[in-house]
Amino acid sequence: MKLSKFKFNLPSEQIALHPTNNRDESRMMVVNRKTGEIEHHVFKDILNYFGEKDVFIFNNTKVFPARLYGNKEKTGARIEVFLLRELNEELRLWDVLVDPARKIRIGNKLYFGEDDSMVAEVIDNTTSRGRTLRFLYDGNHDEFKKALYALGETPLPKYIDRPVEADDEDRYQNIFATEEGAVVAPAAALHFSRELMKRLEIKDCRFAFLTLHSGLGNFREIDVEDLTKHKMDSEQMVVDTDVVNIVNTAKDDGHQICAVGTSVMRAVETAVSTDGHLKEFEGWTNKFIFPPYDFSVATSMVTNLHMPLSTLLMMTASFGGYDLIMDAYEVALKEGYRFGAYGDAMLIL
Repeated sequence: MKLSKFKFNLPSEQIALHPTNNRDESRMMVVNRKTGEIEHHVFKDILNYFGEKDVFIFNNTKVFPARLYGNKEKTGARIEVFLLRELNEELRLWDVLVDPARKIRIGNKLYFGEDDSMVAEVIDNTTSRGRTLRFLYDGNHDEFKKALYALGETPLPKYIDRPVEADDEDRYQNIFATEEGAVVAPAAALHFSRELMKRLEIKDCRFAFLTLHSGLGNFREIDVEDLTKHKMDSEQMVVDTDVVNIVNTAKDDGHQICAVGTSVMRAVETAVSTDGHLKEFEGWTNKFIFPPYDFSVATSMVTNLHMPLSTLLMMTASFGGYDLIMDAYEVALKEGYRFGAYGDAMLIL
């Protein structure tokens, strides 16, 4: 499968810059793999497709305010610092991206906040854009994290080309997000409201929560035409006993298992055993799924409408079938569907 097979023209006006007023009222395209039929609904109509003991698997990772703006010592140059992950709690070491990278060298100090209340020193270069920063802070770790996050803003994807607004802190986060560590929101689950979750509960649907801390690798450009040569960034994940038991019981009893989002699908396919059952897993995954691919666990999938040439689109096409999904994307473009994290949804049955 070639990279160019996932190219299409996406008008900028169809990239969603804001979420719908209510989480569960975005549009939802329903794609049936068996019949090839494509239907158009509102997201809360998902209730009509699931029933007693069907399982939804969600990603409960929590996005933290990862984008900061600081100034370089002496020159005062404005530098964007994107926090990726904490490397050492005691030493206040963080793995970060800096932009513009060419201006930052080992030993440089960066100042954050109106009163330069937070200072960081560059102590290592990990990639052309990546750095290791040591934050200089006297308080305890909880105080440090609180002060650091107060300086940060919600890390909206770059294609949402507007300033971050107060509402983004809540809306670029799933309602059940509890495990801090993501810099990218699992967008498919942004459509689930508390009211919709309650109505699914009343229908006796079951919920399973795994954790995969979604990283910027989701947005990294692929620079090879042959997809077998692309390497995904690793992401940390946990599949615990509760998830395993809920999912495997549903599988053995013949109920639907719906993976909510590409991150969930990636985690499930990382943690599946040779007999097609889920097993406990704690570690890292760099699994890259593109067509053709045989899925082992999920019988359906909720996902958003993704950017051209993205690994997220490739995963979707793997599950729905390349031809059917690309046809569905043509329909979505003609019908004015909204693309991206704040955009509309697709249910693949």
